[in-house]
Amino acid sequence: MKMRLAACLAALGLVCLGATLVQASPEHWKREWPKTDFKKTSVDFKEIFSGGPPKDGIPAINDPKFAPVAEIDDIPDTEPVVGITLGGETKAYPLRILMWHEIVNDRVGGIPVAVTFCPLCNAAVVFDGRLGDRVLDFGTTGKLRNSDLVMYDRQTESWWQQFTGTAIVGELLGQKLTFVPARLESFANFKKRAPDGQVQIPTHKGLRRYGANPYEGYDSSSRPFLYRGAMPANVAPLSRVVAIEGESRAWALDYLRNKKRVELEGGLVITWEPGQNSALDTGVIARGADVGNVLVQRKTGDKLEDVVYRVDFAFAYHAFHPENPIVAK
Repeated sequence: MKMRLAACLAALGLVCLGATLVQASPEHWKREWPKTDFKKTSVDFKEIFSGGPPKDGIPAINDPKFAPVAEIDDIPDTEPVVGITLGGETKAYPLRILMWHEIVNDRVGGIPVAVTFCPLCNAAVVFDGRLGDRVLDFGTTGKLRNSDLVMYDRQTESWWQQFTGTAIVGELLGQKLTFVPARLESFANFKKRAPDGQVQIPTHKGLRRYGANPYEGYDSSSRPFLYRGAMPANVAPLSRVVAIEGESRAWALDYLRNKKRVELEGGLVITWEPGQNSALDTGVIARGADVGNVLVQRKTGDKLEDVVYRVDFAFAYHAFHPENPIVAK
C-alpha cells in the first residue's frame, strides 16, 4: 500500500512517503515570489515545506462552469460534494474536481467565495473572499505547513494557511478570512435539498482524471504525509473528527457514527447518517468506504440553521489546535 500511494503522489508531483521533506527559505523563494514580503511572518519558516509542485502547479479554477442538478448524470449519489447556499443561490462543488485543483474562486448569491480542499488533511473549507474593502482570489503556493495547503492571494501574494484562514506571511499578515457555512455531503443529499441547484462541472473535461483518487490508500496510512508534528493521543491520526467554529473541542467521527445524534449546549445539533464515500480511500472515489454524512446545525425555536463545521483528519486538527480535546467516547 505504501508503494502504491507513493506512486500516486509522485504522479501528482508531490513528495513521496519516506522521502526527505524539502525545506527552503525566503532566499530560495524570492525568485518565484518577488512580490511577497517575507519580512512579515507569524511562523517559523522551518515549518514550511515544498509539496513538490511550484506556484500554481496545482491550478486553481477561476471561472468555474456549472450545470443544473437535473443534467448531471456522471456523479454517483454517494460521492462527496461541498454544498453552499448564499443569497438564495445553492451550488455544489464535487470533490472529484476539488481533489485536482484544491481551490475554486467563485461567487455564490453575488458573494465572492474561495472553495478549498486540502486532500492531505481532508479539509474542505469555504471562505468569504472579501477582506475589508478588498476582494481576494487565491491560488496554490505548492507549499505545506503541518501537511496543510498554503494558499496565496493574487492581490498581495501574501501566504494563507488554509486550515485556519489566517495570513501567515506577507503584507496581510495576521488578517483572517471569514468562514462560510458549507456542507460536505453526498450528491444524493445535495440533490434532495436543492433540486434546482447548480453543480460544478469540469472546465476542461479531459484535463484531469475526475472521479479518480490520486491519493489511493491514504485513509489506511499509519502516518500523514509531510508532517512531523505531534499526533493526537486517543484517536488514529488519519481518522476523521468533526470540528465546529467557536467550539474548543472536536468529536471523533466513530463516536458520532455510534451516537447518530448529539445535542450540545447553545442549541447545536450534530447528526450522522450513512451514504457518503471517503474521497481518499480507493482509487475510484465512488468505491470509497462509507464515512457517512455529518451535519451540524443550531436550533433556534423551531428552526435549524447551518453553522460552520468541518470533517478533518485528526492529526491536522491536533496540529492547529493542540490544546483542544477530541471526544471519542
